Amino acid sequence: MRIRVAHMLRLVVAIGLIACAGAAGAVQPDEVMTDPVQEARARELSRELRCMVCQNQSIDDSEASLARDLRLLVRERIAAGDSNAQVIDYLVARYGEFVLLKPRFRPETLLLWLVPPLALGGGGVALWLQARRRMAGAGAAAGLTAEEESRLARLVSEDGEPGHSG
Repeated sequence: MRIRVAHMLRLVVAIGLIACAGAAGAVQPDEVMTDPVQEARARELSRELRCMVCQNQSIDDSEASLARDLRLLVRERIAAGDSNAQVIDYLVARYGEFVLLKPRFRPETLLLWLVPPLALGGGGVALWLQARRRMAGAGAAAGLTAEEESRLARLVSEDGEPGHSG
């Protein structure tokens, strides 16, 4: 049992390292800006933007050609003197709110923000109700009727062991 757990742990760690290794090489050397402050801003913004091909990866982590184009566009806007907010606004205007990995809190995105906590709360209430029903059912099933108790007493007293009828 202990060997199996250790094997599974090694497998999970190996998969994690492989996943991280692919993500670390997404930004190509020719994309890197010469100014380290601007490059840091570009990397920070790239982590907030969704790859439109991969969809659940940031453009900083994705190796898709569209993600590369978006990384270059971010760097181009930074080099032109845009602030982080201006770069984000430009990309949202061009690609829509979907380009953001973490959508803004607006009336249009209210459902995106409210569904997860409501679903979690609903699941918690459902589990709580299920536990209450089980406890109520267990209490009712544990009690024997008078007839069942007398039958059980007869069976036990006949042979000293339940289930043997002499």
